Amino acid sequence: MSVNGLQLNGIETIEPQAKKLKLTNNRRPSRKSRSARIFTPFRTIGLISPTSVPFTSIPLGKTTFQITTSVGRCIHTYDLRKGLNLVFLSRPQTPSDITATFAWKDRVFAAWSGVGADSERGVWVFKRGLKIDELKTRDGLTEPISQLLIFGSWIIGYGSSKIEVWKSSTYKHYTSIHPYVPKYGGSGCILSGGVCTMPTFLNKILAGKTDGSIDIWNVSTGKLVYTIYPPSSVSGSVTSLQPSPALSLLAIARSDGSLTIHDIRKDEPLIQLNTQANNSNPITSISFRTDGIGAGEDGRKDGIVATASTEDGDVTLWDLNDGGRVAGILRGAHNPPSSQYSRVSGGISKVEFLPGQDVMVTSGLDNALKSWIFDANSLSAVPRILHSRGGHAAPVTKLYFMPTGSDESESVGKWILSAGRDRSLWGWSVRRDGQSTELSQGNVRKKAKKFGILGKDLEVGKSKSLEDLKAPEITCFSCSLNRDGGMGASAGRGAVWTNVTNKRGSDAIASSATGWESIITGHRGDKYARTWFWGRKKAGRWAFETADSTEVSNVAITQCGTFALVGSHGGSISMFNLQSGIHRQRFPSTLTPAQAKKLQALRIHGKSLTNGSARFALGEGRHKKAITGLMIDSLNRKVFSCSLDGKIKFWDFHTGLLNDEIDWSGIAAITAAQYYKHSDLIAFSCDDLSIRIIDTETKKLVRELWGCLGQINDFCFSNDGRWIVAAAMDSTIRVWDLPTGHLINSLRLESPCTSLSFSGTGEYLATAHVDGVGVNLWNNRTMFAHVPSRLIREDEIIDAVLPTSSGEGGQGLLAAAFEEDDDGEEGAQYPDEDGPSPPIQNTIDSVSGDLQTLSLVPRARWQTLLHLDTIRARNKPVEPPKPPEKAPFFLPSLATPQDLSHHHIPNDTSTSTRNPLEPNQSDNLSRIITQQHLSSSLSARSRFTALLHAYRPDTDTGTPNSSDMEVDSDNHVHPSDVAETSDPTPLLAHLASLSASAADVEIHALADVTEMQLFVQALTARLRQKRDYEMVQVWMRVFLRCHSGVVAERVSGLGAHGAGGEGNGEWRKWEGLRQALREWKMEAEKEGQRLAEMVGYCKGVVGWLRSGR
Repeated sequence: MSVNGLQLNGIETIEPQAKKLKLTNNRRPSRKSRSARIFTPFRTIGLISPTSVPFTSIPLGKTTFQITTSVGRCIHTYDLRKGLNLVFLSRPQTPSDITATFAWKDRVFAAWSGVGADSERGVWVFKRGLKIDELKTRDGLTEPISQLLIFGSWIIGYGSSKIEVWKSSTYKHYTSIHPYVPKYGGSGCILSGGVCTMPTFLNKILAGKTDGSIDIWNVSTGKLVYTIYPPSSVSGSVTSLQPSPALSLLAIARSDGSLTIHDIRKDEPLIQLNTQANNSNPITSISFRTDGIGAGEDGRKDGIVATASTEDGDVTLWDLNDGGRVAGILRGAHNPPSSQYSRVSGGISKVEFLPGQDVMVTSGLDNALKSWIFDANSLSAVPRILHSRGGHAAPVTKLYFMPTGSDESESVGKWILSAGRDRSLWGWSVRRDGQSTELSQGNVRKKAKKFGILGKDLEVGKSKSLEDLKAPEITCFSCSLNRDGGMGASAGRGAVWTNVTNKRGSDAIASSATGWESIITGHRGDKYARTWFWGRKKAGRWAFETADSTEVSNVAITQCGTFALVGSHGGSISMFNLQSGIHRQRFPSTLTPAQAKKLQALRIHGKSLTNGSARFALGEGRHKKAITGLMIDSLNRKVFSCSLDGKIKFWDFHTGLLNDEIDWSGIAAITAAQYYKHSDLIAFSCDDLSIRIIDTETKKLVRELWGCLGQINDFCFSNDGRWIVAAAMDSTIRVWDLPTGHLINSLRLESPCTSLSFSGTGEYLATAHVDGVGVNLWNNRTMFAHVPSRLIREDEIIDAVLPTSSGEGGQGLLAAAFEEDDDGEEGAQYPDEDGPSPPIQNTIDSVSGDLQTLSLVPRARWQTLLHLDTIRARNKPVEPPKPPEKAPFFLPSLATPQDLSHHHIPNDTSTSTRNPLEPNQSDNLSRIITQQHLSSSLSARSRFTALLHAYRPDTDTGTPNSSDMEVDSDNHVHPSDVAETSDPTPLLAHLASLSASAADVEIHALADVTEMQLFVQALTARLRQKRDYEMVQVWMRVFLRCHSGVVAERVSGLGAHGAGGEGNGEWRKWEGLRQALREWKMEAEKEGQRLAEMVGYCKGVVGWLRSGR
C-alpha cells in the first residue's frame, strides 16, 4: 500500500539514496518569476514600536485616545480605552521606512525616507489606516524629515538643515525655511532637538539647533523673528523642546544633561534643573502634566514634568514648585540598552502625559508601548502600570509552536513560544494579538540584592544595562503542557529559580493537585536550566544544575510533563523531576560504591562491568563533547541523545544504561536533532550541510537530504511528518519530501532565517530572521490547494518577500483558498514561449501493480466534496435575497420570452448531450443575456462530458493527449477533437483537478443512463488499476447519494416490461447500469479485503518488532 505517493509493502529497509520516480512532465521550466508553491507570506506579529520614531496621540472626544506607533513601513493605531487594542493598520506600506508621524483630527501624517542621499522621500496622509493623500514639494524632499508638527493652518516638516512648510487645508507646499549655520556647530547638520510651537504665538515655530540656540521663525513670512542663545558654549546641542501649560514658558533640554524652564518673552531662564549632573544622560523627551495635581507635599498642586532619555529606561518626575526638585523616579519603565550586544535596543523614545488626564504613556526602543496611571489617594508620586503592549527588543533566536495538552484543547496551533537576544521569553497568540505576553522573570533586582550580588549602581536603584535585570540569553527550550496547571498552578513560596535540591519534597504536595512547570530553558554561559509556568506566564521554582557544572547546551521534557532532561557542553545528561525538583537519573547512570569498587578491580584484569547481555558496560558511554540533541519517546522508555562527537546514543529511560549507539564521528559532527514521535523518526543536521534521518526502531539510516549551501540554522518536521523544512545561512528555506527524498520547494529570502517552527495544525510556518524582532507567519497552501511534489533544481529557487505587519503583499487563508491554482497544473508552471499550453497532470508512476496508491489530491478537498451538502446547509442565508421593486434606470428594456425564439434552441432530449437551456426554462432566463453565450454553450460540451463520452471500456484506441483537445475560452471541449480511449485516467484526472463544488455539479449532472454507466465503469477500471483509492470511494459515494433513488426507481419500474420483451431498449440501458454497479461492488469488496489483510499483516509485524520478546 502507498500513502500520499509512498509505496509500502510490509516492512522494507529504505536506502539512504532515494529512488527517483519518473514524472510524466518533461517540459522545460519557465523563465518567468513564480510565487511560492507551498508557503505564501501571511503577516508578521510581535511588532509594537521597534523603531526610534516617537508615537503620536490624539483624543477621540472625551472618551478615549488613539495612539499611533511606527513599525518600519507601516503604522499601528491603538485604542487606549480598549486596553491598547490594535484598531488600525496602515495600507499601503510606505516605499521606505517611516521617519516621523503626527496625528491631527482624524488623520495620521507619516514621513518616510530611504537611506541613501538620492533616495525617494515623501509624506503620506492616512485615514483609518488607508492612504488618502500625500504632501509634495516643488523639487521633492532632499533630506529625511525627523519630526512633523501641525498647528493652525500649517504643516511643518523638520529636517536636518531646513524646514518645509505646507498648508493644512490644501496640502500644498508653501515655503522652505533655511536656518543659519550655527556659530558653534559643525558644517553638516544644523537643526537638532525638534520643533514646537507656543500657545498664543501666531504663526511662530521654535526650532532647536546643534549649537544650543533656538530660532523663532514666522512661517507665514518665512523670516527669523528671534534667536535664544545657550547659557554657555559648552551646553551642547538642543535635544528636546516642550512648551509648558503656563504661557511663554518653554522647557529646553541640552546634550549636557541640563533641563531649563525658559521665559520666552523675557529671554531668561526661570528654573534650572539637573545642572550639577554633568555626566548624566541627555534628556530626549519632556512632557507636562495638565490635570492640575501631582505636585506639592500633598500632591494637590500643579507643576509636574516628566523627562526620559534614550540611554536608560527610567522616567524622572520633577516638581517645579519652589525651584524644582525630583518628585520620583519610575525605575525600569522600559528596558535599558544592552552593554554586551549592540543589537539589543533599549531606552525611552517618548514620554507624554495625556491632556487633562492622570495617565502617562511611554514608548521605548525595546519594542514596547505602555500606559501608566497615577492613583489619586496614593502617597507615592510614581505611577503604576495600566496597559502594556510589547515584543522582543532584539532579533528572535528560537521559535516553537506550543504543543497541545492532554485535554486536546483548541489551543493547539494557537501559541508560539519565542526567545530572543534581549533575554526575554514571549508567548505569541496567532489568533489575537492582545493575548500575547512576556513570561515574567520575577523581581530579579530584589533577589540579586538578597544574595549580595548587586553592584553599587544597582543598590541606589539606577539600571545601567539590560544584563543587570534579566537572566542570560535563552539558547534552547522545551515544553509539554500535559501537567501545566494554568493560572491555578502552585508557585510554591514565590521563590524564583531557587535550587531546592536539599529541601526534598518542599512543594511536591501542593503542586500534585494544581500542576507544575511546563517549560524548561537553557541559557548562554549558564550552568543552570530554568523552569517556567506557562499558565501563570512567569518564571518557575527550579534551577537545575548540570552534572559537570558546565554550560547547558540542550534540554528536553517528557511528553507526560513530569521529567526534564538537561544536557551540558561537557557531555553529561541529567534527569530531574519537575514536580519536586529532585535529581532522578544520569545518563550513563552513576555507579554505586560497590559497583565502582568492582569496576576498578575488573579494569586491573582488562575486563568491564556489564549488566547481563548488554553491549555496553555500566557507567560507560558518556558523550565526549557538547550535547546537541535530547529526545524521549512517547512511552518514557527510551532516551535519544546526540553530540558534537558524532555519536547517537540510545539510553534506557529508567536505568540510565546505554543500549545502542550509531557512530558518525568519521563522517560529520551532529549540530541539532528533531524527533517526530508519530513515526519514530529522528532527523539530524550535520556540519557537512546535510540532514540525515534514522528510524529509531531499526536504527538504520533512511534518508540523506542535501542541498543547503550554508550552515543549517534550524529545521523541523511538518505536522504530518511528511516534510523536512530547513533554514540555512545562505538565506534559503528548503522543503524536502520524505517519501521520495525530493527537494520540492525552496525560498530565497532577504535575510537568513535563524529559527522556524511548523504549527501542529499544519496551517502556518513561523520563521525568525537575523535582522528582525518580529515573528513571520507563512500560510501552508497544501491545506486548501493541490501542490505538486515534483523534484526542483537549484535554478528554480524562488525569491520570496517576507511577510509584513499589515499583511500587505501576503495572503490570508481565505484569499489563498479561492485563488486560481496556477501551480497545480504543470502546464501553467512551464508554458511554451509561443503561448499557453494545456494542463498536464503531474503523476507518479506505481513501482508495482500489486501496490495500492492514494491520490495526490489534498485531503481537505475530497473531504469538502464528501460533506458539501452539510457545508451548504450551514452557510445558507437566513432569508433569501429580495428582488428590487424596480430595475435600475440605466438598464435597457427587457426582452420578452418570444424574443428568445431567434436563438433557435433545439429541443432534442433523446441525445446524451444536455442543453444548458431547455424550453420549459425559458421563462426563468436571466433578463441580461448575450447571443455569444448561447451559441458557445450550445455548440460545445463541458470538458468532463466530452472525456466521459470518449471513454470506451471495450475498445483500446490509446491514451489521448490533452494537447489534441480544442478548448475554448469557456473551458468547453469540442467532442470531435477528443480521442476515444479505454483508459479512465484522462477523465478521472480532470475530475480530480476540479474544485469540490465543480466536481459535485458534474456528478449531479449525470442525468442520462449512458453517462451514469460510463462513469461507474470508469471508477471500476480505476479500482482495478489500484490508483486513487480514496478519491474513487468518495466519487462513488457522491454518485450514489445523488442518483441511487432514481436508479432504484427506474430499474424496478421497467423490470416487468423488460422481462417480457427483449426489444425494450430503455430497459437494457438501465439493466446495463445495474450490472456495472454489481461489478463495482464486487471489485470494491475484493480490493477492500486485500487491503485489510495487508494492513493487518504490517500491523502485526510492527507490533512484533516493538515487543520485548
